Amino acid sequence: MDKAKPLKGIYILIIQINKNIRPKIGALGEVTFPAGLYAYVGSAQNNLELRVKRHLGKEKRLFWHIDYLLNNEAAKIIGIYCRQGGKTEECHIASYLRRMPSQLPVSDAQTAAATATFSALKASNFLENTCTR
Repeated sequence: MDKAKPLKGIYILIIQINKNIRPKIGALGEVTFPAGLYAYVGSAQNNLELRVKRHLGKEKRLFWHIDYLLNNEAAKIIGIYCRQGGKTEECHIASYLRRMPSQLPVSDAQTAAATATFSALKASNFLENTCTR
């Protein structure tokens, strides 16, 4: 019997932050996140399912920027979208999301640096056209 190969691709986590927070995000230091809806774009070229499962878990070593944000009780994943694609596709989608109009301002240099992978959103339903849930 053949074992199924692990899925590879990109994922978008939809994160609701229910109050203004300023968590320490690794080497970036403290980063301001106003309350609102955010998208985090990542890729998993070895095992997409395990990467997403890791993000959903609470007991983990803080490694990626997203780990630090999700460690804050005010931040909660409310949606996950996945799609086949490589690192290039991840960069294209992150760039596209950064150009979307948002109700949240980027307020400081650390927040601007973090927005390479985090994007503030007005809504997330438009992602259903290009990704699977």
